[in-house]
Amino acid sequence: MFTLAECGLDKKEIKNLSGIPEGFDAYWLSRLVFDSAKSGKPIVHISRDDSRLRMLSESISFFEPKLHKIIFPAWDCLPFDRISPRVDIVSQRLLALCELLELEEKKPTLILTTLNSSLQRVPPRAALKGVARSIDVGCKNKIEDMILFLEMSGYTNSGNVMDVGEYAVRGGILDIFPAGQKFPVRMDFFGDEIESIKVFDPITQRSSEEIQACYIGPVGEIFLDADSIKRFQRGYRLNFGAVLDKDPLFEAVSEGHRYPGIENWLPLFYDSLETIFDYLPNGLVVLDHLFDKSLIDRIESINDFYQARKSVDSGLVSDGATIYKPLNPHQLYPSLEEWNGLLSERSVARFVNFTPENSKNSQSISIGVKKCRDFTPERKQGPNILYTELRKYIKKHTNLNRNFIIAAWSPGTRERLKRIFSENHIGPIVTIDEWSRMSSINKGSIGLTVLPMEQGFEADDLVILAEQDILGSRLNRNQRRRKQKAENFLTSISEIIEGDFVVHLDHGIGVYNGLVTIEAGGALHDCLKLIYAGEDKLFLPVEHIDLLSRYGSSDTKAKLDRLGGVNWQARKARLKKKIREMAEGLIATAAKRSTYRARVFDIDHSEYDKFCSNFNYVETDDQADAIDETIQDLQSGYPMDRLICGDVGFGKTEVALRASFSISMAGMQVVVLVPTTLLCRQHYETFKNRFSNLPIKVSELSRLTSMKDFSYVKRELAAGKIDIVIGTHAILNKDIEIPNLGLVIVDEEQHFGVSHKEKLKQLKSETHILTLTATPIPRTLQMSLTGVRSMSVMATPPVDRLAVRTFIMPFDPIVIREAILREKMRGGQVFYVCPRVSDIRSIIDQLNNMVPEVKVSIAHGQMNVKDLEITMEEFCRGDYDVLVSTTIIESGLDIPRANTMIIHRSDMFGLSQLYQLRGRIGRSKLRGYAYLTYSSKSKITAAAFKRLDAIHRLDNLGAGFALASHDLDIRGAGNLLGSEQSGHIREVGVELYQNMLEEAILDLKSKDSSKGIHDKKWSPQINLGVSVLIPEDYVSDLHTRLSLYRRIGQMEDQSQIDDLIEELTDRFGSPPESVLHLLEVIVIKHFCRHAGVEKIDAGPKGAVFSFRENNFIEIDALIKYVSILDRGMRLRPDSRLVITKNWIQSRDRLDGIRKVLIDLCKMIQR
Repeated sequence: MFTLAECGLDKKEIKNLSGIPEGFDAYWLSRLVFDSAKSGKPIVHISRDDSRLRMLSESISFFEPKLHKIIFPAWDCLPFDRISPRVDIVSQRLLALCELLELEEKKPTLILTTLNSSLQRVPPRAALKGVARSIDVGCKNKIEDMILFLEMSGYTNSGNVMDVGEYAVRGGILDIFPAGQKFPVRMDFFGDEIESIKVFDPITQRSSEEIQACYIGPVGEIFLDADSIKRFQRGYRLNFGAVLDKDPLFEAVSEGHRYPGIENWLPLFYDSLETIFDYLPNGLVVLDHLFDKSLIDRIESINDFYQARKSVDSGLVSDGATIYKPLNPHQLYPSLEEWNGLLSERSVARFVNFTPENSKNSQSISIGVKKCRDFTPERKQGPNILYTELRKYIKKHTNLNRNFIIAAWSPGTRERLKRIFSENHIGPIVTIDEWSRMSSINKGSIGLTVLPMEQGFEADDLVILAEQDILGSRLNRNQRRRKQKAENFLTSISEIIEGDFVVHLDHGIGVYNGLVTIEAGGALHDCLKLIYAGEDKLFLPVEHIDLLSRYGSSDTKAKLDRLGGVNWQARKARLKKKIREMAEGLIATAAKRSTYRARVFDIDHSEYDKFCSNFNYVETDDQADAIDETIQDLQSGYPMDRLICGDVGFGKTEVALRASFSISMAGMQVVVLVPTTLLCRQHYETFKNRFSNLPIKVSELSRLTSMKDFSYVKRELAAGKIDIVIGTHAILNKDIEIPNLGLVIVDEEQHFGVSHKEKLKQLKSETHILTLTATPIPRTLQMSLTGVRSMSVMATPPVDRLAVRTFIMPFDPIVIREAILREKMRGGQVFYVCPRVSDIRSIIDQLNNMVPEVKVSIAHGQMNVKDLEITMEEFCRGDYDVLVSTTIIESGLDIPRANTMIIHRSDMFGLSQLYQLRGRIGRSKLRGYAYLTYSSKSKITAAAFKRLDAIHRLDNLGAGFALASHDLDIRGAGNLLGSEQSGHIREVGVELYQNMLEEAILDLKSKDSSKGIHDKKWSPQINLGVSVLIPEDYVSDLHTRLSLYRRIGQMEDQSQIDDLIEELTDRFGSPPESVLHLLEVIVIKHFCRHAGVEKIDAGPKGAVFSFRENNFIEIDALIKYVSILDRGMRLRPDSRLVITKNWIQSRDRLDGIRKVLIDLCKMIQR
């Protein structure tokens, strides 16, 4: 049944195909497409949603890895939305349409799309002809023409190219992130000729392989040229009447600018739109399982969104807000009648679960494949019976000469299954990556592969058994194609911008006033202009930028120091002493803890793998690393003190579960400490479910626990009969005994005070401590960064997780109404969070007036415990549309259906609070929307504005670590050993404070107390009479130039400089002489520090070296060195070394000085 004729698909009619279970459909399509191509018919499969499309695509790649597939995705925004779809999605859509225009006849091609995508009009074919270009190495192309082409195609100019749809120009180098590509490309022009094209990494900006050609397609479905703008203006007036009032959309388009959500007015930019079927006049259409119901739901949803837009009462519009003017749905979306008409003109196959009766409109046929066996009954009877029956099932099919494959969800679960099968004598197992490998393995062998199937199938020649058929249901999806590396979240976010307070190591706090070029000694220098008290100015040469750090100001302005004053040096010396005392305390604490021994927990891998297999998701790389590091700590024999810094919803609880398993199965007890009763109940349910099939007893202690149960749990804990207890700080009461305590897990750490944490450490010296947090408080972050605690960063988002779209705006009733109705229309729920209980009543009244059609409930900490529990249970069940609450929902609650949040008076919340609150939404595969409102009548403080700006800029997944750094910057780090949060950081700023602390710790660890902690930080003065700068015409972007200066200032060896020269050449072209001079000066400074040379003054006739404290350590060796006459050197009585040389050329001067410095360093090494 793998030909059109056998399936009755050679005629223009609808065929209902039964006996094609999900999973087999990929196998069937991968074989049918070859027969379909003989008739010149490409196949278009329409999945019911994005996840089905992704699973089907990956399954087809397993069966036919070389098959030509075209993916046509749907927009990731809602109908009639105020926001635009993601650029990468739009670019992929346009790339697919351009491919369809040039499709080769009779080439086997499978087009994969979704219901949402196919039920939406697209730009006409005529508009897309010639909009994509293939650019070849050696071709003639003016860079100005390329830029014009990119602007027309929707690309935006950017300092550094990071995402699809961006381009950047640097002289004769053009960086582009083309549509549909995994990586951006760098074009090097020589005049009007493209000399080379290289692929580069958007994170490091370094190029790698060279390619010969690049395909550049559009990234916007709207081309803003003069004709399209006129069409829009005409169509807008025709649909909505004359534009009399201020209309931001109309004004933006008229000026040639794009407007958020502009795609929802797509029909106005073209004379007419088409559908994907117009691009495939001869295509065979295949409709997914449950397609008809999804189609009706989608059309109803489109109409509901349209009606919601139309029904908004204009009386709710506040000052500055604009009414959304939606087009009639049929202009952008085909009606049901039009859809049916489109299908009636084509050959259509519709997957159905059961074979219906034949009718005039459709015929039915059964392919005869059935779902594979479900092992649920055997699984309930225990592993022995399960694997005995599995062996029988496999043998039955292999005896019939059928290929047998077991499909795992991920490489990790594949390895776990392999171990489980080996232990249960199932095999032989052969790991395969594609279907064709089955023909080369021995008869009776079982193929084990990674395949996203929720359920397997039995066909004549093939049986596939899915992982969840054996082990239970799965909810996970494959990992994202583009992995975010955790280490990239550890980079400094404290870039210096004009107007920032900065700290000079020798002169104290000033204001950075920009980058200026000055002439000194006949040579040009880039300098940072710093303003001090009394308007004193200091011009700091860029080669000494390492002396500068950003001042982490709080909401009070920093007091500027006076140049030449003694106040700064006194403050610094005083703080240095305090920091040294603090470092001694930290070292003593860590050293004392390292002397304790802890029990080594050996893990039974068989039981551990079975426990892990019940995790319903694929572990991300970072999550797997965090789990491995935690287990290694438990097996090390030393007490663990590890911080798991994972973003909200990134799987930290699973790390805790696996650590708890390791401890409790070894007979020790586990305490899980949480900040709120609601989170306590949620964790209790999670732990209870995961340990339900194991001899592990789980209990909870919180305000929700009755007095009777509280007493019972206390007794059982003391008797060692409870293995895991989850509770709030009630667990820390002195009268609660936990005799066999092995592990303490602290969740949402930022909510606990220092006193609570100190109580935990006093429980038992050999107790393991695991801390989980999305936004570690700065004190904890500092302890991790300074090496006192171990830290694992989980920055890779879980599969199907989309970043929450964040909007910061004055309170606007119309936007709030739209947000609530939009969420209700897609079957979701809304959190409405306010800072005070006293605000709740007025918000309820406003909601009743704005959105009377929704059900509203309230939750706050002053409610009766039982009432609060009932309210949350009802909201979780979906009984209410909106929950108005205080920050009680902040900690760890998981309600996947709640995907919109409105935060009232967001300026009154802390940064960590805002981030935690936002993390409550967007936890399913749907995108979350967060509206952070503030009062338009009251002025928000500078610190509040900074918090809101930070949360808006951190609108990406995995930003928790960066947020903690922002928090460190905004409110200071505090004393690491005490409870004071403001701390000494105001004295010197965040960066310098951190550096002083790290150096103090390293100094004490090395027991080299004779040297000051800033010995490495003194900066030699180098005056060589050569230009030292990065010219503006070489790197035009000021931010990038300053960032390069900071990187150069931190370099310590020649290899780093060589790498940078290679990178600069790659990104900007060959470095000019002044840049090479700058890098040379950095190398010379490094040698000066080592040789103790404090200052070098050099010119065409030689140089003068001044030694630190007028003393050279190896003076005898220096006298002998100078005494050789042809070296042209003499040592003056003031210990300055004078060199007389003819160094007219700067190259000779630099080489000569470097040679002398190397010789001086060798003397010290001897």
